[in-house]
Amino acid sequence: MTHAPAADAASVPSELDRELTALVDRLAARRRLHHVILAVADDRGRSWSGAAGPGASPETPFFIASITKRFIATLVLQAHERGELDLDAAIMAYLPAEVATRLHVWKGVDRTPEITVRHLASHTSGLPDFYERRRGGPSLYRQLRAGHDLAWGFDDAIAIARDEQRPHFPPQDLSAPRQRASYSDTGFLLLIRILELVTGLSFAQLVAERIAEPLGLRRTWHPAGAPADPATPAPLPLHVRRRPARLDGVYASSHDLFSTTAELLAFERALVSGELFADPATSALLTERRNRLRNAPSLHYGLGTMSFGVSRLNLPRRGPVTLVGHSGSTGTWLFSCPELGVVLAGTVDQTQAQVLPFQIMVRCLQRWTR
Repeated sequence: MTHAPAADAASVPSELDRELTALVDRLAARRRLHHVILAVADDRGRSWSGAAGPGASPETPFFIASITKRFIATLVLQAHERGELDLDAAIMAYLPAEVATRLHVWKGVDRTPEITVRHLASHTSGLPDFYERRRGGPSLYRQLRAGHDLAWGFDDAIAIARDEQRPHFPPQDLSAPRQRASYSDTGFLLLIRILELVTGLSFAQLVAERIAEPLGLRRTWHPAGAPADPATPAPLPLHVRRRPARLDGVYASSHDLFSTTAELLAFERALVSGELFADPATSALLTERRNRLRNAPSLHYGLGTMSFGVSRLNLPRRGPVTLVGHSGSTGTWLFSCPELGVVLAGTVDQTQAQVLPFQIMVRCLQRWTR
């Protein structure tokens, strides 16, 4: 076991530093974990970061998994502001016929023409998730959890969704007070393709030019590119418990980013404040709706944004509160707590750790609010 002390522990009381350090150390000592990286900051200027486990430090970059959806949603809203796309336009206005035709067939009727950009960003299209159960073989999720490297292209993912899976429900009426929502990586893959088509830029270029460069994020990058800072350390690999897994194909195919906790905190703060938009009020669109996810019922979803409630039972002194942001299936998290003015980021870099980020954030808030 190696432990990297908090880089900025001086900005928190010594007792809080000790408690957070002990939390990280206990987590990394678990038999099912290899390492932990955690950072937290608040709007009073306090911040803390630390790491435990072989090779881990607060500055270590990591694969952020589905936190990337927060970046995708940002780019979609930026493109909407620029007039490059319309949130309420049908996706068939942007996608080639060979991609969109009969992508969503419900009771024998092609409902794809009803799907809008907003449907994709809010998981209300009814489209299945190409990672999940399918005919003809084990799911991509199951293979990833076992540490098997995979590679796929856009056409492969769309073929799985169209030919080996079924929609969950019809595209929802977005004028209704509530909608059915089901988490779908397929929808966000389509958003990436739409962004590339309407801007003429690759997703890697869009992340670099419209988010990373304006915010000075020199250690946030797409697998197809490289970090702007040549001194960036190599990311730690994902692990199956304590066994490292080589997943270069997964990294390249998923379009998910690499980053650090410090840069994720900077991104989240800029996003919440509206700094990334021409009109700061645009950031409110991220949480304009909060539908319960049918395949993750403890979570509600807006536009590329998860919401998770922390009860007064779990946070007796300051609860109930809401965490708003995104997690990743590999045990990553990036959330802000509007009621407390706190932002949290971190990773355990496991091939399967969907629930653990929420448990860690609650424990961190319990210490932070004493």
